[in-house]
Amino acid sequence: MTDVLTLGETMAAFRTTGPLRLGGTAGISVAGSESNVAIGLARLGHRAAWVGVTGADEPGELVRRTLRAEGVDLSWSRVDPTAPTGLILFENRVADINRVTYHRAGSAGSRLRPADVTQAFDAPGSPPRLLHVTGITCALGAEPYEAVVEAVRLARAAGSTVCLDVNHRQRLWSVAEAATALRPLLPSIDLVVASDDELAVLTGASDPVTALLSAGVAEVVVKHGAGGATSHSRAGALHRPARTVPVVDTVGAGDAFVAGLLSGWLDGADAPARLDRAVTTGAFAVATRGDWEGLPDRAELTLLDHEPGGTVR
Repeated sequence: MTDVLTLGETMAAFRTTGPLRLGGTAGISVAGSESNVAIGLARLGHRAAWVGVTGADEPGELVRRTLRAEGVDLSWSRVDPTAPTGLILFENRVADINRVTYHRAGSAGSRLRPADVTQAFDAPGSPPRLLHVTGITCALGAEPYEAVVEAVRLARAAGSTVCLDVNHRQRLWSVAEAATALRPLLPSIDLVVASDDELAVLTGASDPVTALLSAGVAEVVVKHGAGGATSHSRAGALHRPARTVPVVDTVGAGDAFVAGLLSGWLDGADAPARLDRAVTTGAFAVATRGDWEGLPDRAELTLLDHEPGGTVR
């Protein structure tokens, strides 16, 4: 039985230590919001599956090899020999501020289609306990958007919990385009995750949280960056401050937060414990370099309880 099913594009990621235009060396890894969450959940002991498309090329092999090594199920992912694996370039421009450049137009990941998702729900055994989707996948094109719509429909029919992370990317689409695509999904969404400035994508109401809860969303979790996070439900609001850690790299922190939040949900934890785990996994991401490389396993969740600079013996 799969605990969490997610779908989207994972790219080969190149990270430089300075401006790209000056050349120099770069580290190579992989990156993708949905696979970051899947890796985070797998490290915490959950069964996570990722549905996506990679090219029949070395970047695609890097993506597949990395996800398999991290324990992510690729049973319903496929290789498209006619399109390249997408690329993402990170340049450390100033201090802890990174600039991102995408090379994903016409990529294999943009060829994700509804049939890819149908296979996962048609597979023998129980449906996934939870479906995690993001606005990024919806922004990749008509077929990836339809794949998300189909996944949400199948999950709702199967009784799976559905989580939507808005994850708005201005370089992929406008707020208006995102709103047109994502708002029709809301009647089938159980959990919404968004940063403060992303709530307007889902509703134009003056009180967006109340509007979402009134629309049937069971829980709305709002990320405030360094200000922590707040969970809203019909039972009320609950806030947790961010964990205090040295800021090394904020890229991937939101995905790490979601992995911790969903891990708590899978464990049957109450809202305070879920939020505590979310801000903890988010802190691991902020304090280490890379989208997912520094994410903790279950035994490491208490590491941040030690004094700064300490040694665990």
